[in-house]
Amino acid sequence: MFKIGEFSKLANVSIRSLRHYDKIGILIPERIDEETNYRHYSAIQLQTINKIQKLKEIGLSLSVIKEILASDSDTKTIQSHFAIRELELQEELATIQQQSRLLESSLAFLKEDSLKLNYHIVKKEIPTRYVASIRDTIPSFASEGILWERLYQEMMPGQAQVAKEPYNMAIFHDESYQDVNVDVEIQVSVQREAEHARSSPIFKEAPAIDVASVIINGSYEQITAVTQTVASWMENNKYQLNGPMFNIYHVSIATEPNPENWVTEACFPIKESTNEI
Repeated sequence: MFKIGEFSKLANVSIRSLRHYDKIGILIPERIDEETNYRHYSAIQLQTINKIQKLKEIGLSLSVIKEILASDSDTKTIQSHFAIRELELQEELATIQQQSRLLESSLAFLKEDSLKLNYHIVKKEIPTRYVASIRDTIPSFASEGILWERLYQEMMPGQAQVAKEPYNMAIFHDESYQDVNVDVEIQVSVQREAEHARSSPIFKEAPAIDVASVIINGSYEQITAVTQTVASWMENNKYQLNGPMFNIYHVSIATEPNPENWVTEACFPIKESTNEI
């Protein structure tokens, strides 16, 4: 028989671990001295501790190891748990590979422009919405306020109520960059009411769409850097554009005069690349 310290050395396992194994019933000492409360282990228990260590190396939890030991190392029980662990490892490997690709991409961004690390890109779905919408050609991007004024004037007669999540957005429909005479649509989500659809053509159903989303804190001067960052992200993750880019205004000039406090969500509709040339 070996005292716990001696057994610890022979088994290459800490005394703390042995006490924990005793507590959870995975490896109970062969004998406990009633007077001193010292734990004593037998030589044959080294086989058990070796099994425990080997199963831990595979990544099995102590609860699973306890079940295997309780089954007298039944082959079917072991095979079942090994199969489950194999699936877990495959999932873990896929996660690690994705993280590796993201790290590679982040390192590339860092080399190109460290400022781009300020922009975190998220793939998300903008859900189906019932919206009030106006689309028109305006002199420049700075004239967007004209459309917002028109939209709210159109909404007033029908007393349309803005939805809990308004998705105040501007959609930029031009197929190429325009300095002047830009094609812009603005939308705000509203509560669905039948009289709206009858009273004005500005109300419609907006379909759900997958986007690459970036939150921008501050002025709109960052848009160019954001666009470059998203373009690189799309290439690295094998996505392509699937519609016009749009902005969702969470905090804008309408409620906050200081540009430093603006919060804008730049959204780029995406779909998986078809790899067609």
